[in-house]
Amino acid sequence: MKTEYDFIVNPKARSGMGEMIWKALEPELKKQKIDYRVHMTDKRKSAEKIAEAVTSDGKEHTLVVLGGDGTINEAVNGIRAIEKTTLGYIPIGSSNDFARGLGIPKKPEEALDAVLHPKKIIHMDIGTLTGAAGERRFLVSGGIGFDAAVCHEVCVSKWKILLNRLGLGKLSYAVVALDRLIKDRPVHMTLTFEDGSRREFPKTYFAAFMNLPYEGGGFQFCPAASPEDGLLDVIVAHGLSVPKILCLLPLAFWGKHTGFKGVTILRCRNVRVETSAPAALHTDGEPGFPRQSVRAGVLEERLNVIAG
Repeated sequence: MKTEYDFIVNPKARSGMGEMIWKALEPELKKQKIDYRVHMTDKRKSAEKIAEAVTSDGKEHTLVVLGGDGTINEAVNGIRAIEKTTLGYIPIGSSNDFARGLGIPKKPEEALDAVLHPKKIIHMDIGTLTGAAGERRFLVSGGIGFDAAVCHEVCVSKWKILLNRLGLGKLSYAVVALDRLIKDRPVHMTLTFEDGSRREFPKTYFAAFMNLPYEGGGFQFCPAASPEDGLLDVIVAHGLSVPKILCLLPLAFWGKHTGFKGVTILRCRNVRVETSAPAALHTDGEPGFPRQSVRAGVLEERLNVIAG
């Protein structure tokens, strides 16, 4: 049976390059006589609504997202028939941690070829972050604290627009991180696991729940994180001075930060996190409202994803 594709295209991705890249790729679909429909996003959460509309009939579908990690996040939150959906990705965002973690080609033409002629499809875990405002899914990572505050500020930062134009978009996370380190104050954090055990972390900057090794434009926070093991790798940064954080952040690009005191990595399926003061949240870099209590976990259903 011939595959039909639904392309969800964010025309504003990478500071407006999304539409241009789509126009360059579409002739190849026509050349190969591919059956497809294209859905253009036009505002926040458009991709979520499109994915919901496409998959709500309970039938098998192949969704292909052309955008950044934020567009991927919206799409996965809209998917209704999870196990009947196959997800492909053409990365044109500034961070592209989803593509990096799955080995998806950086070049749009190569990524399209991987989608149309897949060599590897994985059954990917879907992470969840649940608070008072409800549940949000993620494929790359979720977080509470400093890393989420960075993600939020990057979304509204003029640095991101400027660096994207220079082809250095992922550096926007590093620039904003330096600013947040000065402004933010650590919190006391308590993690309670599904077996009832607890871990206390004083002076904590953040906890990140990793489904893939990378976040924030290439920081390899949890090098061993797997999208197929049914677990989240949790990194907690605690009891660190600002100078030590500044030394460790560059090491995190190569995953060489994990052996240092103040960097704790745990693995679990579900965990409740409580903080002494409201802390910022994010799912795949998309900001949420600050909370003092949140649950992170993994859905029972898995998503078919075309990997590199």
